[in-house]
Formats: sequence, C-alpha cells, structure tokens
Amino acid sequence: MRPSSSPASRSLTLLLFVVIACAVPEARCSDRRFPHLDRVRELHRREGSSSAEQEAAARGLLERLLLSHSASFEFRVISKEQCGGKACFIIINHPLFDGEGTPEILILGASGVEISAGFHWYLKHYCAAHISWYKTGGAQLSSIPRPGSLPRVPAGGVFIQRPVDWSYYQNAVTSSYSFAWWNWERWEQEIDWMALQGINLPLAFTGQESIWQKVFQRYNISKSDLDGFFGGPAFLAWSRMANMHGWGGPLPQTWLDDQLALQKKILSRMYAFGMFPVLPAFSGNIPAALKAKFPSAKVTHLGNWFTVDSNPRWCCTYLLDASDPLFIEIGKLFIEEQIREYDRTSHIYNCDTFDENTPPLSDPNYISSLGAATFRGMQSGDDDAVWLMQGWLFTYDPFWEPPQMKALLHSVPVGRMIVLDLYAEVKPVWINSDQFYGVPYIWCMLHNFAADFEMYGVLDALASGPIDARLSDNSTMVGVGMSMEGIEQNPIVYDLMSEMAFHHEQVDLQVWVETYPTRRYGKPVKGLQDAWWILYQTLYNCTDGKNDKNRDVIVAFPDVEPFVIQTQGLYMSYGKLYSTRSPKNYEKGTSNDAYEHPHMWYNTSVVVHALELFLQYGDEVSDSNTFRYDLVDLTRQVLAKYANDVFIKIIKSYKSNSTNQMITLCQHFLGLVNDLDTLLASHEGFLLGPWLENAKGLARDQKQEIQYEWNARTQITMWFDNTETKASLLRDYANKYWCGLLRDYYGPRAAIYFKHLLQSMKKNEPFALEEWRREWISLTNNWQSDRKVFATTATGDALNISRSLYMKYFGNVDLVELEGTSSPGESASL
Repeated sequence: MRPSSSPASRSLTLLLFVVIACAVPEARCSDRRFPHLDRVRELHRREGSSSAEQEAAARGLLERLLLSHSASFEFRVISKEQCGGKACFIIINHPLFDGEGTPEILILGASGVEISAGFHWYLKHYCAAHISWYKTGGAQLSSIPRPGSLPRVPAGGVFIQRPVDWSYYQNAVTSSYSFAWWNWERWEQEIDWMALQGINLPLAFTGQESIWQKVFQRYNISKSDLDGFFGGPAFLAWSRMANMHGWGGPLPQTWLDDQLALQKKILSRMYAFGMFPVLPAFSGNIPAALKAKFPSAKVTHLGNWFTVDSNPRWCCTYLLDASDPLFIEIGKLFIEEQIREYDRTSHIYNCDTFDENTPPLSDPNYISSLGAATFRGMQSGDDDAVWLMQGWLFTYDPFWEPPQMKALLHSVPVGRMIVLDLYAEVKPVWINSDQFYGVPYIWCMLHNFAADFEMYGVLDALASGPIDARLSDNSTMVGVGMSMEGIEQNPIVYDLMSEMAFHHEQVDLQVWVETYPTRRYGKPVKGLQDAWWILYQTLYNCTDGKNDKNRDVIVAFPDVEPFVIQTQGLYMSYGKLYSTRSPKNYEKGTSNDAYEHPHMWYNTSVVVHALELFLQYGDEVSDSNTFRYDLVDLTRQVLAKYANDVFIKIIKSYKSNSTNQMITLCQHFLGLVNDLDTLLASHEGFLLGPWLENAKGLARDQKQEIQYEWNARTQITMWFDNTETKASLLRDYANKYWCGLLRDYYGPRAAIYFKHLLQSMKKNEPFALEEWRREWISLTNNWQSDRKVFATTATGDALNISRSLYMKYFGNVDLVELEGTSSPGESASL
C-alpha cells in the first residue's frame, strides 16, 4: 500500500490536482444513446476491484515485465470525471523525481487496464520498445534506458482518452485453437498482454463445462449422461456451439474440476485489472438425456455439421427452442450458478444460438420471439444482463436477410445487446445494415482462421476502418476488438489493431510502418525499414476481399485426381499464372472433386526481395528474438509459395508424361518440406512439441495423457470423423507450419500422393484416387495415435539456415529452372 499521509504524498496529491487540471480537457457527459450500458459501467465501478487492487495489479505486471525498473514508475487510479468523462490514461514526468531509485514517470488511469495501457504507450512511443506474444518473439525491451535515465515526456504530460468505451478480445473458438492446453502461468502472461493492449472486454469461457454439470445435475443428469455431450479438450468450442458432441471425449472429472479452478484465477486477475470479463450464457444446446427426461419439450434435432456419414455419435445435436419455458429456466440457473461460483459478474454475457446453425423458420416474428426468450434466460438470472453476440452469422449465412436480422436485433431492448461486427476489416456489416439497425456494435478485426500461419493483413483497413465507422452518420459503434480465431502470429497486425482503441484519427501508416522495425528489433536499420515497407505494400496490403485461410499445398494437400488441377490460368506464383478454378472438362477422366487453391494476392518476387534485405542486414540484429521470429516466418512464407509453384510443375510433368522430370520435381518438393522443417526448428514459435507437451501436462494419469495428446494431434490434422477412404471434411483446417509436423506428417503424405502419380504413369492407368486416400487416412490415424516426443526448444541458427535455404532455392538457377521457367530469385543478389 502506498503511504497516504507523508509530506511527500500530500505534496504529490496537490501537484496531481494541478497536472490533471492542465492535461485534461473540459469534462464531457458520457454517451446517453444507450443508458443501460452506462448503468453496467457504473455497476462495475461500484462492484469491481478497488483502486488499490487495480494499482497493485498494474504494479504486478510491471514487476513481471520490467523488474529492473520497478522503482521508476508510479501508478495511480483516477476517476473518469478526472479523465474528462471517458476512460483515459495520463503520462507525466514524476514531480518528485530525485535521481536513480526514485519514481521517474507517473501514470494515471481510470482503471488498472488504462494504467497498463499507458505504461505500454510510454514504452512504445518514448522508449521504442515492443511487446508481442512470447511465441512471436516476446518483448523487445533492450531499447529502454537504465533506471534514472528514462526519457521525459512533454512538460504538459501525455493525455490519451478512449474514443469508444470497449476494447474486445477473442473469438468463441480461440479457446480451442489457442488456449486449449494453457495453465495458469500461460494465462497470467496473456492477461498481462491484454492489459498492456488496453483490452477491457475479454471472453472468459474456461471451465464452463463444470458449471453445466452442476446445472444439469439439478435435472438428474449424471456424469455418464454428459460423457457424450461435452467434446474433448481440444474440441470444446464446437460442442459449446452445438456443432457437434462427444468428439474427443469424454471429459474426466479432474479436467472439469481443474478448469473450474483455473477459471477462478483467470477471473480474479481480470477483475483486478478492472476488466469486464464476458461469461457464457445458455444458447439452447442440451444433452440427449435432457430430451429424454422432458419428452414434451420443444427440441430441434440439428442437421449435419461437416461429418462424413452423419454418425449420431458425434453429429446432429439437440437444441432446446427458446420459446419453451424450460429454456428460460435453464438459462436462469446457468447465470445464477456462475454468479454463485465466481461471486461476481460483469453483467455481460455471450450467446450465439445461431452461429453456423440456421433457424428452422424465417418468419421475423418467430426470430424475434427466439431472441426475446434467449435474452429473458439471461435477464432472469441477472436483471442487469447485456447480451454480447458475435455477428458472424450475418456474414456467413445468407439466411439473414434484413427482415430476419432486424427481427433478431430488435428482439431485446436497445442497449441490452452489443453485436460484434466480427469481420469488419474485410466484410463490414455496419455499412449495409443501417448501423445494425440502431443496436450498439463493436468494430472487430477477425484476421485469422484456425490459428494457421500466413503472413497476411489489411493494415490500411485497420488504420482507417474503426475511425470511419465511429465518425459515420448516426454511428452506433461503442468499441473496437480483435476477434481472431487463433493468436500468436502476425505481430504487426495486432500491434496496430490494439492501438486503434486509443486513436481518434486515422493512423499515418507511412510513419507507423517506418518506426515499426526500430521498435520491434531495438535499433534502426535502414535495410530492414525498407524490407518492412515492401511487406506492408504486399503481404499486409490484401485488398481482394477474400478470406485468408491458408491452403498452401504443403499443409493442405489437394485431395483430387491430378487432372482436376489446372496448370494454366489465373493463379500467379513467381511471375507465372496458374488456375484458381477447376475446368469443366479434364484431359483424362472426369471428377466432381474440388479443392481450395492457395490464396495469392501479392507479387512473390517482390517479397523475395524483402527476404534478401532481411538476410543482408540480419547480422545487425541477429541477437534479437523478435528478428529471428520474423526472419523464420518470412523465409517460411517465401518457400511455402515456392512449393506451390513446384507442385504445379509436378502436375504439368505428369500430364505431359515426363517421368524423369516429375521424379526430379517430387524429390525437390520433398526435400523442400524437410528443409522447411529444419528452418522451423530454429525458433520456439514454430515447434510442434510445446502443443503436445502442454496437452500432456494437464493430464493426471497416463490414460488422460494419451487422450489429451490424441486430441491435440487430431485438431491440427484430420478432424472430425473419417472412414477408410473418406477423409474428414475438416481435414487440414487447423493446419500448422510446425517443426515435426512437416517432416513426420506433411512430407510422408505428399510422398504417398507422388508414389501414386508415378505408378499411374508407369502403368499407364488412371490415378488411384481411392488407394491414395486409403493410405493417407491410415497415415493420419496412425500419426494421431502415435506417442513420439518432439522438441520443445529451438535448435539451429535461424539466420544461417535462412541464408543457406535462400542460396539453395533461389541462388542456384539451374536447380529451379525446370521447363525453362525463370528462377524466382535469379535477379536478386545479396
């Protein structure tokens, strides 16, 4: 606790009155368009953590991140009125600074989150520091001067006020794609990261299965009845959304208990920072046993969601109709049980009844009644409840025409629902829905699907989109958010998007991108600034409006007969054009199969030049972990697109019956896969081992270890179900460029396909598609059940490996000049 009556403290308090009065503009009233949201914020202020607790949370973060400078900063919580009526932070030179060992910088904020965001702002903009996830290089703090020498801010201080109240974080599936195997140590790091980014509205979904168990026990539903209801640890997101049930389960009781205990720690820390954790609400998803106990209840048996053969063991869940009285009863119990278990609530609840589940009727009156009943289920458990709903359904499902959309949005009182415009950076709904028909919404960046790896972004849209939306006529925007399906990738995208919570005007990206590598690597290097300008204009300037789901051939191998693959047309790679669509007629045979082509939106040769700059200037920052991550990622990106090009040449060789050339190319492709595996081994952000070891680390016994590891392996390869010759429809959806996965799974899979190509040529017979599938599926099932241990620490020098691979694949013209095609790197030089 800080002293409250010392002369120094009294002097500081008087000085603060002067500083705040000078720094803060005239106070403004809060936005009165949605008075219930004002009430929720007031409830949170009254019911939430004390100022001292929030200051302690921010100080704990400081000590975990920058212990050497713990005496250099002082933190104080101030009121929103002192902030001018909105949440803010203020950074000032400490008036009592008297040399090393005394506080140099004073950060004031309306909450622990605001203080933490102000701390980050100071480190970023005054010390040229950078903070990202550990797997993407972690924090670059070497540029921060020693204690006693910290940079001074302008004499009047730095005042940053939020333009909108909420900063949202997560997607309903992030909990499975990224958080599935986290322990408290990893969660503590993430909550620190959230606070530094100014996030105050995070989802908090961990441990909810234990709450459901307690609720369903009131209806005499046993643990064994729930074994076929809850998904396995890696698939909980989809069983929660009623897409599937039982897959990967059953959940051991120890899992339920441990996750509940973990959730309590998560919530305690979130509340300590002054965050508004969003808890789940009842969406209607029920176990089969409940239907049996209430045979007259109005229950819908949902249709197939991506299973191969509609096996009822996994497929076609039961959804209790919101118009049934039992719906409100269960909804009430679930909210009350959470409040009882956690001893508090932020009064904001997420419910996505129709996420990839289309309602049975399109009548707007019916839709309105479902929405109203869903909300009553929340409100009956918490009279101040606010419904937070993902707006993905309005992007994904053509069912939602304006009448249906308006009926759902207006089914609850205005201000009692907040919609997440989930994919606003690419497909904004607010523009064409009259600002969600008057309902408050949060402008969100989706960006990533399934936690896959692709250097991709739309930085221009991030720098301007939230500003344009907020300043548009009759705007109902109340926040910004990051709703990615998976994290720990593309740190530049999240560095910019998190800033948008505090910008009132569009960001000047020319300046921002120019300074980014200096912050990221700890020193200015002109060649790397040039490289990042190239990356901004190419990889991070996608404007085609397409979903970026990584379908590179290595990680998402085409499951089609080779003559389906067109080798001339629209797909550009290294200056050549290839097809992005399948032809109606094929040269040999016919097939109804289709496959997803890799997304290509930039000139790959230009990106190769950016890689050359990384290699040329890399020695200047080779000791930087953030640089090594970026170098490995960029080399991976370049080689992955090159592999797509090699694959097309393989298919062309097959079609032209050029056996020797095809054999050479297949060997070249498989060697490239192994070389990529070696590259990925050189940085912790690209290892398979931690994903598997963290899964096993949550197990209590060997049986659980086997189950959890199978869950982890299955999610990233082929899940849901499959038969001997029918692959899962969700194969490779959560593909990963991870060391171990390429050498042990992706490479052998490609080798099987190439083997059948060669046999087809030698025997002059059609490609044995069914046999290929049989062997591939067998390889997959065996790999999923394997117990091989993979490395959890990086090996090898990333810069030397990248240079070696560049020379091997882009420096040797003869090696890659096949069929007279020019080498993608032949004009490049180091």
